[in-house]
Amino acid sequence: MESTIITNAVQRALDGAGKNRWRMMDREVAWEDSAAGSVLLKAVSHWRQDSDAWFQGAYERLPETVRVNPLRIDRDWVESWLSGVSAERISWFSGPGSAWELPFERGKAEGEVRVLLKALHETGRLTRQEAVSMLPVIALDPKPEEVVLDMCASPGSKTTQICEHLGGGGAVVANEIMSGRVNTLVSNVQRHASRTAVVVQHDGRHMPMVPEGGFDRVLVDVPCTGSGTTRKNPDVWAKWLPSSGRSLHVLQTDLLTRAIRMTKRGGRIVYATCSLDPVENEAVVARALEGGEVRIISGHRLLGGVPSKPGFTEWPQLDDEGDPAEGLDAPESMMPPLDEGIRSKLSHCVRIWNDAIDGGGFFLAVLEKSGDVEKPAVQPTQVLSPDEVKPDPEVFPQPLNEEWRQRLETAWGAVPVSMWIRGKSLLWSTDEVLGIWESERGRRGGRTRVPGRRWRPLKVIHLGLIAARIRHGELERIVSRAATNLLPEIERGFTEVGDEAIDRILLGEEPLPGELDGSLDGIRGGRILVDEGGTCLAAWVGARVTPMVNEAERMVLRKMRGLPIVSVEEE
Repeated sequence: MESTIITNAVQRALDGAGKNRWRMMDREVAWEDSAAGSVLLKAVSHWRQDSDAWFQGAYERLPETVRVNPLRIDRDWVESWLSGVSAERISWFSGPGSAWELPFERGKAEGEVRVLLKALHETGRLTRQEAVSMLPVIALDPKPEEVVLDMCASPGSKTTQICEHLGGGGAVVANEIMSGRVNTLVSNVQRHASRTAVVVQHDGRHMPMVPEGGFDRVLVDVPCTGSGTTRKNPDVWAKWLPSSGRSLHVLQTDLLTRAIRMTKRGGRIVYATCSLDPVENEAVVARALEGGEVRIISGHRLLGGVPSKPGFTEWPQLDDEGDPAEGLDAPESMMPPLDEGIRSKLSHCVRIWNDAIDGGGFFLAVLEKSGDVEKPAVQPTQVLSPDEVKPDPEVFPQPLNEEWRQRLETAWGAVPVSMWIRGKSLLWSTDEVLGIWESERGRRGGRTRVPGRRWRPLKVIHLGLIAARIRHGELERIVSRAATNLLPEIERGFTEVGDEAIDRILLGEEPLPGELDGSLDGIRGGRILVDEGGTCLAAWVGARVTPMVNEAERMVLRKMRGLPIVSVEEE
């Protein structure tokens, strides 16, 4: 019967696919050559009866989907532009912003749409993100002023989505262990220009207990085999094996265990994968439920109209041919739980199948820390003094000292709350981030207590929004990405100019300061030019007025103002 199911699935897919071909493993092959005989397809036939229906929705390329940043004041224009290029709102998306599906495949935009889509992403006005990848944060549902942990955060699309839920307050500690991936995470956070993110680098299984009281919410989007990603990663058809999921099971379990430990009582944990394999999904959740620290709540209720299926309560162990293997030497933790109460609760997990959502496959479970199990407090055997853990301001961000606070008071007339300094940058963050820095915490190794008002043992890579640059120990200029948000917070550093002045600069001119209505007479150095409509443009005023923004920002501003998106200078 299995072979009949698979044959029917392949034939239906062939009827609809024509000559669709994918580049896989450095050679051009028809997708059906790899998918039709794949172990993954056989495995799905053991996980659901209508595997042919899943197969129908598991091979076409994904559409381009984006999330609009609600923290930007020009979000209405961005949504209008999306509507104008025939994008449609994703009906099930919920949150402070909006999500859209564009009428073409990922990476297949053309002409001006392609150029502007890239620029809107680079300037943080929208985020290109697979639709199902938005679901974990919707289920997590962070609230303003909460302190959230994104345990496996890179590349950062979910981190920035959490920032949007937090608004202008709260904090999200975004963790990534790999140096290359942490750089990508920092780039995405900076692109998004939120104040609430703190990027750290740790092995998630051994993260320091900071803040010691625990996080309000924790997202655990663990490394997985990606068996639900066939529509964006065709290589999965040829490479996926059941043993791959088993090899990740312990890591996934350890990450979820640590996430639960780091969540405060009553807090929420969302466990998520882009895998369809129950060994990576329900089996991991079942182990978490055994400890009695958490209870599972219905993810279906939290996701509203998202087409989903309940989690499995039974599943077979499969060998690397994709066949059931009763004698397979797999640990008990990978098998369905013997406890009937725990097994029945697994139906509260959420399975997203490719064919149901017309997108990628996904799994998530929503857990709540009940606090029924009391954990004994670990008493320190050594308490360090502040002098024994000296912070390095060139490496770790530090709150403004009094000298710099006075300098900003003189330059700006006011100092926004929660300003920080690191090296040649002034950073703007939140009170909740400051609270993490001030809290005392334990450190592994001799049960040492580290005093507050410092980051260690956290390894902080980036913090908040870069607000201004320092040169030769002096304030140089306000950074473009921060200008719009700083405008209502400070009294000086901005100069009002006419609309025509902004247009001329955006079109590639570098006018003399005296040519702009006299508004820049006697001014030298970095300034933020502001027109009547509230457009902010960072510029350097010297012999001429030079824009201090990248080409992506200029391009978006030209489009918003009805100017040619290609400047005179580029022509």
